[in-house]
Amino acid sequence: MRAEDGTGPRGGTGPPSGPLGTPGGLLGAPGSWHPARTPFGELRLRPVDAGRDLALITGWMNDPAVAAFWELAGPESVTLAHLRPQLDGDGRSVPCLGLLDGAPVGYFELYRADLDPLARHYPARPHDTGVHVLIGHGADRGRGLGTALLRAVGDLVLGHRPRCGRVVAEPDVRNAPSVAAFRRAGFRLQEEIDLLDKRAALMVRDRAPGSRP
Repeated sequence: MRAEDGTGPRGGTGPPSGPLGTPGGLLGAPGSWHPARTPFGELRLRPVDAGRDLALITGWMNDPAVAAFWELAGPESVTLAHLRPQLDGDGRSVPCLGLLDGAPVGYFELYRADLDPLARHYPARPHDTGVHVLIGHGADRGRGLGTALLRAVGDLVLGHRPRCGRVVAEPDVRNAPSVAAFRRAGFRLQEEIDLLDKRAALMVRDRAPGSRP
């Protein structure tokens, strides 16, 4: 569940706005957000530390079901090359581990969709926040966990980013389970868009009218 097209989050070259994942960054501080409750436990986001998390994420990327859409299979150097621009960037994209009751369950990327190349492909609004999600363990797929995590991440973004009115995602249209999970998590299909090397389903979850964190 990510941008496999090369238009995914970049580290960016904009003005400095605070270290990754800290107050003042372009996404705030996901690592400090209160956890979200799910039917499977409490979900907390922890910004990735390459030294601590690289082997785990690389293992997940080499799962054939993941590699088919993330296209990052290979040694740790491949995963690190994907993470490094985000870790060294200006905070417009924050890679995180999702911890369910403290145990790593998946990899998440939160990014400012309005500052991303994706914004050239749809009518972006200021502070639109994008999300890519990878469920790490095969045994966790197909039992509703993905839907629960997508809903929880949407809750976290909208609950902690008051200027964000929408959470967006762009799964490959061929990835029917991912598109269905987004739908069940409260996202709607806005349109299909052509990205660099895929046709994507632009999924949007709007903030409820009148709601604020």
